[in-house]
Amino acid sequence: MALVNFATSEPVIHGDIERDREIVKKVKPNTKIAEKENKNESVHDHSVEEHNKDVYFITTSLILFIVGIVLRYYYNYDNMLIFELFVVSYILVGWKVLKRTIVNSVHGRILDENFLITIATLGAFIIGEYPEGAGVMLFYRIEEFLQDLAINRSRRPIKKLLSLKADYANLKVGENIVKVKPEDVKVGNIIVERAGEKVPLDGIVIEGRSTVDASALTGESIPRTIKEGDEILSGMLNLSGLLTIKVTKELKELTVSRVLELVEKAGERKAKTEKFITRFAHYYTPAVIILAILVAMVPPLALGEAFHKWMYRALVLLVISCPCALVLSIPISYFGGIGKSAREGILIKGSNFLDALSKATIVAFDKTGTLTKGFLRLLK
Repeated sequence: MALVNFATSEPVIHGDIERDREIVKKVKPNTKIAEKENKNESVHDHSVEEHNKDVYFITTSLILFIVGIVLRYYYNYDNMLIFELFVVSYILVGWKVLKRTIVNSVHGRILDENFLITIATLGAFIIGEYPEGAGVMLFYRIEEFLQDLAINRSRRPIKKLLSLKADYANLKVGENIVKVKPEDVKVGNIIVERAGEKVPLDGIVIEGRSTVDASALTGESIPRTIKEGDEILSGMLNLSGLLTIKVTKELKELTVSRVLELVEKAGERKAKTEKFITRFAHYYTPAVIILAILVAMVPPLALGEAFHKWMYRALVLLVISCPCALVLSIPISYFGGIGKSAREGILIKGSNFLDALSKATIVAFDKTGTLTKGFLRLLK
């Protein structure tokens, strides 16, 4: 089984990993599968490369499209060269959409926005309206590109939160200090934290005194003093002294792990509006396709109207009824809200909680800026 974490744009695979790798390669042959150690760097490099490709293809397509429009409508040229300009412009930006349509159709997922755009634009070329076919595909890809930029901007602060986890722990073995992975440390082990290091595991301070920055976990901006006997949490930053800590929780039970799990799974807690849109999209696309077929066929067959005119109107219906603006904008709006909140240091566990926040009329913060649940009462 494989789930996609929308917040981090990463798949989570359970079961036979090698078999799932083969399936991913069949569906997306160009997908780069990175090992855990260098995953973040590899994914980042790949996304930058894809971004640069999109900029190049969209810019080149736009230039060719503008040249074709000027030559056809300003200088009244209408020959094979003009047709080829629009075809090249179309292919540069449309190959991804065409590929998605083919792959989705092979796997039985036919009725989606890619299918609508493909049918509408290819139909425009068939009836001789190739400037409109190229233009619709170009503007659709520009919209997708801007949408991806917005999503990536929202993902950055969420991914930054994932760096709360420490990469290593200083395990005390006899009189020696050994640098190990946090998952290799057991409950009851002793670890040592120097100034400037991130606390990798929850525990109790058994020796030392220091100040720690807990803002990433609690939102408190003022450093906290930690001394012998105090509890210390993973994700805190040791600011000054040397601390010796007895580990009290395993990696999966850590405070920081629970925080990160909430952030990663925020997309699973959907608002009522998102759930409605998902159900609506399931019926909307087939209904639009059936309606477009009726528009194209009924007037010519029943009333003797010109087939070309009604075919054109059916294609226009397919383009203007593409559900992207509705089906994509609402989930992305919620995701953008969660991402923006994370950038400001506010962790929201899901879009359903954003809906709850929208109904709040009064919010009270204490002097540290921490939001807490409280009840007012009058003291004599």
